[in-house]
Amino acid sequence: MEESSEIKAKPQRQLLIATDGSESAEEAADFGIEMVGSGKGKVYSVYVIDTTSYGSIPMNEIWSKEGYEQFEKMGREATAYVEEKAKAAGLEAESILLNGNPAEEIVNFAEEQKVDMIIVGSLGKGRFERVVLGSVSEKIVRHAKVPVLVVRERHKRK
Repeated sequence: MEESSEIKAKPQRQLLIATDGSESAEEAADFGIEMVGSGKGKVYSVYVIDTTSYGSIPMNEIWSKEGYEQFEKMGREATAYVEEKAKAAGLEAESILLNGNPAEEIVNFAEEQKVDMIIVGSLGKGRFERVVLGSVSEKIVRHAKVPVLVVRERHKRK
């Protein structure tokens, strides 16, 4: 057998780090970027403005332009944190703002971009809170077609 003189380049990894700007999301971003390390890779920093709470009512009838702009500002700030951390680690980074159901939008975006892994924070809610409120991270784990890393807040660990 003849050995190829070409060295195969390691494929670029693509990660989706979902953020809501919380401490838990920042810890997930820090852990995920540290885990990937420096080098080849791309990080999508994704923030979803949850527009599902109001069902079929058009968004412009619920939120004023200023109110929606406030959510966009929060999203830009949240994704900027992840993007800065990724770039500091030598990774390519892109911030994405989406509208809709957070879990669905994150899973759909991950599929469209063919990401290798989704990283998301978890507040570590108790059983009652999960049943009543639902959990974005839990829904992502159930529906994603790629591995999902859920990072719990450090100060919530026992």
